[in-house]
Amino acid sequence: MNLKIAIIGADGQLGTDLVKVIPKENRIPLTIKEIDVADILSVKKALTKSKPDIIINTAAYNRVDESEDQDLEAYKVNAHGAKNVAIVSREIDAITVHISTDYVFSGDKGSPYKEEDIPDPRTSYGISKLAGEQFVKYLNPKHYIVRTCGLYGVAGCMGKGGGNFVESMLNLAKKGQPVKVVADEFVGPTYTLDLAGKILELIGTGKFGLYHITNGGSCSWLEFASAIFEFSGIDIKVEKITASEYKSKAHRPEYSVLDNANLKKIGLASMRPWRDALKAYLLEKGSLKA
Repeated sequence: MNLKIAIIGADGQLGTDLVKVIPKENRIPLTIKEIDVADILSVKKALTKSKPDIIINTAAYNRVDESEDQDLEAYKVNAHGAKNVAIVSREIDAITVHISTDYVFSGDKGSPYKEEDIPDPRTSYGISKLAGEQFVKYLNPKHYIVRTCGLYGVAGCMGKGGGNFVESMLNLAKKGQPVKVVADEFVGPTYTLDLAGKILELIGTGKFGLYHITNGGSCSWLEFASAIFEFSGIDIKVEKITASEYKSKAHRPEYSVLDNANLKKIGLASMRPWRDALKAYLLEKGSLKA
């Protein structure tokens, strides 16, 4: 692929892995210091200078609970920021790759969501992410919108202090603190290195549109935590709690598993099962028990 690919958020969790999988001669990494998606002038300066063929926007305000009170901040990045990137992409005739979330759905369906299912977000965060999708769709016809779920990667999430669910569980165990995990919410955990590789594969197809991309299978957060401890060789008691017992400001979808239906339609292979991906992550972090 002889194309220049800009990675907005190259210092973030997914962005770091995109930098790993995209060849050096093709990538243009843009960190938070080099581009502010909420500022159209910053976006124009960063992108018109390098004139990439493809722009992957991983920037996001993903503090879900804080978004309930700081909805304007979430909107600035997730919606207005997506709008700015799409506008500039169109102006320089570049393809927009926009990263979205399972939170655009209510979680009430009870079975995996396909791309054709109608979004129904129940949080300020989800509403802002859906607005970002809509801006991208109508502003730049040359787009890929990628919804994913339950991300974890070696770099950690900048918006969450450089952590992720896996590291949070391991840190609780190291500190000897009680581990209480929700058992009645279901997700499709996704390793960002796998996601990065599949995004690169997708943009090589030239088949624009909306895609769900996650590791295979699904589990409850409790099952995910139990697997983390199992693979890390940590013997610890995990207390099962319900979503109603887990006090949070924002509503979490009860079932936000994503069906990767459109990937299958265009002939791309599914990503490996989430348990295999988790083992690979723990091996990369040096936490996998041999």
